[in-house]
This record gives sequence, C-alpha cells and structure tokens, in this order.
Amino acid sequence: VQLQASGGGLVQPGGSLRLSCTASGFTLDDYTIGWFRQAPGKEREGVSCMRRRDGVTWYASSVKGRFAISRDNAKNTLYLQMNSLKPEDTGIYYCAAEGICSSLAPIYDEEYDYWGQGTQVTVSS
Repeated sequence: VQLQASGGGLVQPGGSLRLSCTASGFTLDDYTIGWFRQAPGKEREGVSCMRRRDGVTWYASSVKGRFAISRDNAKNTLYLQMNSLKPEDTGIYYCAAEGICSSLAPIYDEEYDYWGQGTQVTVSS
C-alpha cells in the first residue's frame, strides 16, 4: 500500500489549491482515506475523510464550506479541493488510508494505518 500526496504550494490568502492523493498497489475505493495536516509547532490534526465504498465524508469545522473531498476511481486518486485559503491553513498535508470515517466524528491519525509523504501548503501574502 503506497500513497503519494501532491499539489501543495505557495498561495495567497483567498486562493485555492487542489491536493491529490494517488494510490499504488491497491484500489483506492477499497479503503477509507483521510487528509491530515500539521502546522509548525502543532500536533497533526484531521482535516477531512471519505469512507470506502459509500463515500461518506467528514470535514473539520475549521475547513467546512471551504474544502471539498472527492474521488476519481478511474485515476485511483482522491482529491482535496481547498478554496478561500487562510494563513492558518498552512502546514504539511498528508493523506492516509485504512482508518475510520464518520460524518459525525473527527478523525485521528492513530486510527489510520498507511501514510504517504506529505505536501507543503503555505498560505501567505
């Protein structure tokens, strides 16, 4: 199971980025996928997730209405569209697989088994 996050970069406040999480060695739709981020000096936190098969999603309250998670099964890739970015969205973003995702509860990194390398997102003017 291998995951690769990409799509990060430097963007001005109010801008947008789309992160990709590409899977190799397994079918993405067979796994629940979570997005996490870690800001400098802070613990890693859950941002969003999509449950396998039925596509149930969850968003952290800090990103709800601005971020959207989606999946392209043909490309075996999961996306995180990030709009109206704020400086506090800055951090390293990771995708992870094989965890828990419910629309009613936040996700935690200890619940996820497989991790990709992160991608840096910097929101700054």
